[in-house]
Amino acid sequence: MKTLALPCGAMVPLCLVQRVSASAVVYPVGSLHKTVPRRSACCKVVSTKAAAFDDVFGFSAKEEESGIENAGGANAARAKRSNWRQGGLVITLILSSVVFIAFIFVDSLLWRAVRRPSATFLLTAPFVCSLVATGCLGSYCVPLLAKLKAQQIFRVEGPASHLSKAGTPTMGGLFFIPVGVGVARAVTRFSSTEVAGVAAATLVFAAIGLLDDFLSLAKKHNYGVPGPIKFLLEVVSGVCFFFWLDSAGLPSPYKVKNLVPLPPPVGLWNIGKWYLPLTAFCFAAMANGVNLTDGLDGLAGGTAALAFAGMAVAVLPIYPALGVFGASMAGACVGFLLHNRHKASVFMGDTGSLALGAALAAMASCTGLFLPLFIASGVFVIETVSVMAQVAYFRYTKRVHGTGRRLLRMAPFHHHLEHLGMKELHIVAGAYLVSALLVTFAAHVGLISA
Repeated sequence: MKTLALPCGAMVPLCLVQRVSASAVVYPVGSLHKTVPRRSACCKVVSTKAAAFDDVFGFSAKEEESGIENAGGANAARAKRSNWRQGGLVITLILSSVVFIAFIFVDSLLWRAVRRPSATFLLTAPFVCSLVATGCLGSYCVPLLAKLKAQQIFRVEGPASHLSKAGTPTMGGLFFIPVGVGVARAVTRFSSTEVAGVAAATLVFAAIGLLDDFLSLAKKHNYGVPGPIKFLLEVVSGVCFFFWLDSAGLPSPYKVKNLVPLPPPVGLWNIGKWYLPLTAFCFAAMANGVNLTDGLDGLAGGTAALAFAGMAVAVLPIYPALGVFGASMAGACVGFLLHNRHKASVFMGDTGSLALGAALAAMASCTGLFLPLFIASGVFVIETVSVMAQVAYFRYTKRVHGTGRRLLRMAPFHHHLEHLGMKELHIVAGAYLVSALLVTFAAHVGLISA
């Protein structure tokens, strides 16, 4: 039997080293090579077999910082992953409970906002229906996506710890977006024109995201549809929605088009022709904002659920049916979190993220409540601004100093926090807390504005 001499003098069967090397996938990252075992975490491939053996069997084991796991401490690693999964479940349960209680509270005081006869559980019922339906449907769709090998493609320049997520199914938006839209249509008995328009816009952006995801899988690269083309499709879709809105003749309580309700003492503001570019900008900005936020397990889904909850309350005085749509989409997002929480078994992909952003933008465009939207979507705004600031600062310093410098360690902002040493679960929990505070304020602004 051929053996390998270790630096410490021990002799190890060479076939064992070869077996470990053959069961791994190698990813090039800069000048190094990252090895991702098919059923374990990351290991580092080095030039000598002795060093490779040392790395595989655990003489260095800082899992969260470098993605390297000590195979000798497999039991401890499994226990740690179990604790993280339980932590993700606890956060998801807290989030769903907060939204549920908020909807119960709003439903109990609904007459003050709507001032007309309405269902007893106008917001709570669609929220619960979508949550349960999405959670159950995901149990069948997630294994199907895995069987179809619709796996997320990660950027090699991304955080090294994310390479351990390689092989996770994506395109989860295929099962939770239709549930949110379908429940809203069913609860409103397919009679609401505004819900029909918003649902159509949501599905159009889901189709754009699906095309992007499909091309990414076909190319085996993180980039599917070229950025300029995707941005053009988003803007054109936003413009088309404006023209539909202008011709649909929705029964507005204001009797005047192109109004933006603002808090007192400003009141109603007629922006006239500026409503078209504002609508197009809103669609593109929100779709890309949610897309950029979708970088950690549960981050985009949870913050989107809270944003939908806030907008569902804000739009009640103008279009109660849109409140039903927002509550239904919030429930679909929370149901998706049952599968997307840390450690995620599926990602929403562009199919989900673009659709969520478009749904929020459509709700605001129908009611003119753009200010509450941007407040409720504060996390998405922060992520988008962080990317824009990073790119602008890099280009400026490159022009001035000859070499580009970075404002953040990595953009979007959640990756910067990861590089500062924060755990993924802590970042997500913090984002939920910030989003909940912003959503509460946004709902208040929407109610006093309308």
